[in-house]
Amino acid sequence: MTRIVGGTAGGRRLAVPAGREVRPTSDRAREALFGTLGALLDLDGARVLDLYAGSGAIGLEAVSRGAARALLVEADPRAAAVARDNAATLGFGDRVEVVRERVERVLAAAPAEPYELVFMDPPYALPDADVARTLRAVTAGWLAAGGVVVVERSSRGMGPAWPPSLEPVKQRRYGAGTLWYGRRT
Repeated sequence: MTRIVGGTAGGRRLAVPAGREVRPTSDRAREALFGTLGALLDLDGARVLDLYAGSGAIGLEAVSRGAARALLVEADPRAAAVARDNAATLGFGDRVEVVRERVERVLAAAPAEPYELVFMDPPYALPDADVARTLRAVTAGWLAAGGVVVVERSSRGMGPAWPPSLEPVKQRRYGAGTLWYGRRT
C-alpha cells in the first residue's frame, strides 16, 4: 500500500494547485494530525470526509493509512482537478471520490452512511459563523456516533463554536494554524 509521508507518496510529491486560493496543511501538522488521530480513532476501514479538501492530501493520507473510503469536497475547479489527479496517481481512484461543489451544498443532502472522521480546513477568511454552521451540518447525519471532527483554523483566531453534540477533545498549534479536535457524543 502506498503511504504518504512528508508530502510524497511512493517517492512522488503530491501536486498542489498554484496560487493563493489553496493553503495546504503543513507536512509537520499533517504528521502530527495522524499521530493524534491514532489515539482517538481507528482509521482502519474508516470512512473519511475531507471538506475544503484542496489538493486532497488529508483524505489521501487517511486512505494510505487504512481508511476504506474518502470523500473530498472542494469548490475550486483547479484544486478539485489536482485532487483527482493525486488520487489517480496514488492508485486510490476506487476508494476516493472528489466532488467539485461548495461544502454547504454537499452537506445539505443526507449521506448514504455517516463518516468516522471529518476534516475541515476552510479558508482562514471564512467567518466563524460559517464554520459553526458547517459543524452543525456535519452533525446532522454526516458524522458517526463517536466520530471525530478536526478543524484547522488560523492560530490568531478563536477555536470553533462546537455544537452541543460535539465535545472538544484537544487542540494543537502548528505555526500559523491550529488543529481543534472534537468527538461526537
